[in-house]
Parts: sequence; structure tokens; C-alpha cells
Amino acid sequence: MKWTYWLLIMIGLGVFPLASVAQQTINGTITHDGMQRSYILYLPKSYAGNVPFPLVFNFHGYTSNAQAQMNYGDFRPVADTGNFLVVHPQGTLFNGNTHWNVGGWTLGSQTDDVDFTRVLIDSLSANYNIDMDRVYATGMSNGGFLSYLLGCQLSSKIAAVASVTGSMTPQTFSPCNPGHPMPSLQIHGTIDDVIPYGGNSFSRSIEDVIEYWANVNNCDPTPIKTLMPEVNTVDFSRVERYVYANGDRGATSEHFKVIGGAHTWPGTAFPSMGTNYDINASVEIWKFFSRYDLQGLRNTVSNDPQVDQMSYSIAPNPVLGELYISGPGEIQEMVYIYDIFGRMVIQENMWSQKQQVNVASLPSGTYYLKIAGQTLPFIK
Repeated sequence: MKWTYWLLIMIGLGVFPLASVAQQTINGTITHDGMQRSYILYLPKSYAGNVPFPLVFNFHGYTSNAQAQMNYGDFRPVADTGNFLVVHPQGTLFNGNTHWNVGGWTLGSQTDDVDFTRVLIDSLSANYNIDMDRVYATGMSNGGFLSYLLGCQLSSKIAAVASVTGSMTPQTFSPCNPGHPMPSLQIHGTIDDVIPYGGNSFSRSIEDVIEYWANVNNCDPTPIKTLMPEVNTVDFSRVERYVYANGDRGATSEHFKVIGGAHTWPGTAFPSMGTNYDINASVEIWKFFSRYDLQGLRNTVSNDPQVDQMSYSIAPNPVLGELYISGPGEIQEMVYIYDIFGRMVIQENMWSQKQQVNVASLPSGTYYLKIAGQTLPFIK
């Protein structure tokens, strides 16, 4: 299997400027099975160490790296409002390519990435105040495969899993036996030519994966289907949401089916052909994760506005002139737009349900619109 998006490699090599953050980004290492393994940990500004924070694993894809995934499948703006830590582990080399050992095309690898994740969780919890009931796994492509493998083999530590453009190999699927209901979320495009929606010799079909977790969780056999609002009308794709509800301990098996979507991360600030901008995968994943802990559906309500109600959306993205901001009903909020260096370049009041902001004067590049606790990246 080849990683087909040169864009991720360019991000990882630093060809594109990356958004600077006032928060802390830590490059760390641990030793596992005689190898030095590295990771990048993101601490939001709100983390002070006196209150336990959830931890989200964000695994990169095949041939990619931690730096690329941190920027391409970016959780940092969401972590800043959701109050959680994000760790981006680095895979090891197999046949000359970075990978996670999940079976399938990685058969023959000697790396134990399940145990590596276990050791990394223990190491991070020894140094940071982590809510051990709220550790989650997600990732892109090969990273999504690993997230499901962790749901199967490390359920004692993982509260919920999500995959973007990944699936389950036969070696993960057949012996999977989680120790508790495992809430699962799959985001996948129907024209993905790397991990086909219908499956292949090394990956189960996406429908098989979703139905497997629905059965494990004892969910309703018929999903609730919702057509997501088509926020972006020029990305040549749309999104259907499927929810298998009422599982044990409140667990669900959910799916965002991107009609016309390719092997990409919806909502990324680095667009390529087949990328959907009706949803932001990072936001949707955290909205999903935040509902669960190791005991199941949480009784508490999140203090993150992005979780309880994803109120605002922007279009088009990318934009040339007028950027439209849509919100719920009559509202009054300040709108701030920041460049990649964290400098505020536009500040306006939002006084109605739909308002446009003229960004034509901004130089081409990546920007972040912030409103009422939400951060929405866009390309000018």
C-alpha cells in the first residue's frame, strides 16, 4: 500500500509554514523493546497539572510521521477549548516505511505497537495528570487501523476509538475481543482509492467494520441516518451520518460516510482533491469521544461548546473574497481571524444568523476563525 498524498510529506518536512501556538508542544521519547520511540505531546494552555485531563492518541498514516499528522489531522484548536491532551506517536520502519503493525500489508513486522501504546500511556500518566478513564485512540489510515486494534486488544485502557480512512485487517477483525462495550466512529470516503470503502484483501469493508462494532456493543440493528448540512458547495462531496444507538452502557457505532470523499481528513487546513469541508473530522471525533469514559456513557455535560453544540460553520473553504459564517438563530458574537503566527488580522461583530466577512485583502495562506469558543480553519 502506498501513501499517495505528497502533501503530508511536505508538511512533515516543514515545507509549509505551521501554525504557531502559545501552548506547549513537547518532543519526548521512551524506550520500548530495546528501541527508542518518539512522540509529540500537545498541552493546551488550560492544562495546569492540578486537574486530570483526557488524553487523545492521534496516530499518523503509513509512510507518514507524527509531525505531519499533528498538522494535517489537527486536534490542537479543539484541545484548546475541549481541555484535553493530544499525543502523536511516531511509528517504526518496516520495509523502509514508517508503519503501525496491524497485520494485513504489515504482516512480518516485529513491532508490538499495542504494547508500545500501553507503555506510553503509563509513561505519560506518570508525568502528567491524565484522566485514565478517558484515554482515546484515533488516527489516519494506518493510524485508524491501529486505533481499532487497540480497541480490540487494549480495551482496559481505551475508552473509545475512531478511524479516519482506516479499517480493520483480517488479523484484527477475526480475533477482536474487547473487554467492554467500545464506542466506535468511522469517517470514510466512498472514492477512497487507498483503503477502498468496499474493502480488499488486507482490509474489511467499512460496512463490515461498522456493523461489527454495532454488534459488539449490542446496538439497535437499524441505524439512524442523517444528511449533514452541505456547508461547502464546491468540494464535490457530501456527508451522510449513520448512528447505531442504544448499545450497552450507552455505546454507539457511528459513521460519517463522505459521498465523493477520497483518502483525506475532512476539514483539514491542507486541502487536496476529494477533501470534504462539510464536517471537521477533528471536531466530530472529539464530540464523539467526550461522551464516553471506560464505564460507558458519561453522566456529566462537557464544558466545551464544540462538543455540546457545533453551532457555527463557514463557507466556502478555500475562499477568495466573502467568507460566510452561519450560526444558530439570532446571535451576537465577536469574530476573530488569526494568521498562522497567531496574529489577529480581522475582528468583527456578528449580529445575525448569517454574516459574511470580506477576507479578500488577506494574503494567501491558512487562517483560523474563532467565534464563541470554536476554532474554524480555512484557506485563503
